[in-house]
Amino acid sequence: MSSSTVASAWLRSLRSALLRGSPCRAGAGASRQASTSSASSGAAAGPASAQSMVPPPSRKGILLTGAMIGLTIAGGAYMSTRDEGTLCGLLFKSTELVNPLFALLDAEFAHRLAVSAAAHGFVPREKRPDPPVLGLEVWGRNFTNPIGLAAGFDKNAEAVEGLLGLGFGFVEVGSVTPQPQEGNPKPRIFRLKEHGAVINRCGFNSEGIVVVAKRLGAQHGKRKMEETSSSTSNVKQGGKAGPGILGVNLGKNKTSEDAAADYVQGIHSLSQYADYLVINISSPNTPGLRALQGRKQLRELVKKVHEARDEMQWAEDGPPPLLVKIAPDLTKEDLEDIAAVALSSKLDGLIISNTTIARPPPADAHPLAQETGGLSGKPLFDSSTRVLSEMYSLTGGTVPLIGCGGVTSGEDAYKKIRSGATLVQLYTALAYGGPAIIPRIKAELAECLERDGFKSVREAVGADCKSKKA
Repeated sequence: MSSSTVASAWLRSLRSALLRGSPCRAGAGASRQASTSSASSGAAAGPASAQSMVPPPSRKGILLTGAMIGLTIAGGAYMSTRDEGTLCGLLFKSTELVNPLFALLDAEFAHRLAVSAAAHGFVPREKRPDPPVLGLEVWGRNFTNPIGLAAGFDKNAEAVEGLLGLGFGFVEVGSVTPQPQEGNPKPRIFRLKEHGAVINRCGFNSEGIVVVAKRLGAQHGKRKMEETSSSTSNVKQGGKAGPGILGVNLGKNKTSEDAAADYVQGIHSLSQYADYLVINISSPNTPGLRALQGRKQLRELVKKVHEARDEMQWAEDGPPPLLVKIAPDLTKEDLEDIAAVALSSKLDGLIISNTTIARPPPADAHPLAQETGGLSGKPLFDSSTRVLSEMYSLTGGTVPLIGCGGVTSGEDAYKKIRSGATLVQLYTALAYGGPAIIPRIKAELAECLERDGFKSVREAVGADCKSKKA
């Protein structure tokens, strides 16, 4: 079969996926109208989820042309090499041709397109092993690398397998709310492209626990069947969703008057499918949510959630670890309170941090900086890393921390680790850089570790905090 035949076959599949129906059909027109003021980010070329959501013909033509170029390159690479590593590298590289086209699309549509791409397999799959120096064990779970995808990208667990296949060490889905909710009115995502940043005020738009539980249950069942039916060691060991580790991020409904009850419901419904759980109390887009970060409120919430998790029956591997995600916009007193609760309540970890309501320079001068919502991306790096370092010191390095906020390179990930992070998450960087950024960050991180004489990620955790004490 020739490379052109391969490319044609892929293109036919792509076009077919683009014309499929989708529950997102309603509101597509409003999404297109908001395209001039909203911003979006996409991670890879892929199929759209509804015919009515396809952009105007000119844009569709641009997208299909870009996709054809990338897929033709991939097809040619497939036919010209039998080296799986080389092929894999070329496939990731080819996404760089397609990813910039997402900048031409409406925010919500581009995001849906990227999720659909991952869900339908229109993203490259990492076949190359991670550098051994990146592997580590946390909470009794083996991570092949410490680079993960933060919550917010795959809110409804539609594309777990495809996202883990990109080479992330772990993927976090959500935030998932008990009842379905639309979130805040559109437009609600704004791109500050010059600064590598995004402002969003989505407001926990979620299909709800029932839908997400059904999806995760199906994935979990598939994984178990593969393990049972395999008579060899070909099935790669990983988390509950397959290779890689799966985190589930839980939120509360906007109109709920009992936040603890919402989180408990999430624990009861979704914890059996999670390798770790996250209580999100730091989104700036749900009224009153950040008030739960106070010492008294947090202690009571963690107590109820712990009780809900521990009253369930668990197999030999025990219940999933419980983490809390906090904001970067906290005072020193706030951080001391959270650290005290984390230590006394024996929290399994903290994620530092969520988006910020501040507008750090140079993003503060952008025309869209006044839009309400949380800012993510490069301008968040310094403040989130500072909070990370402070929390590492306050907890004495005894609580595993996930560093999140502004990571765009392996050097950034390395700085997070040296500041106290055991694991690192990104999202906005994937939106701007596409899948090709993932192997690059991992390779750069491995180089940083080896350059400074660290034999593992674990050895580098908190190195800068320890040197300050010395």
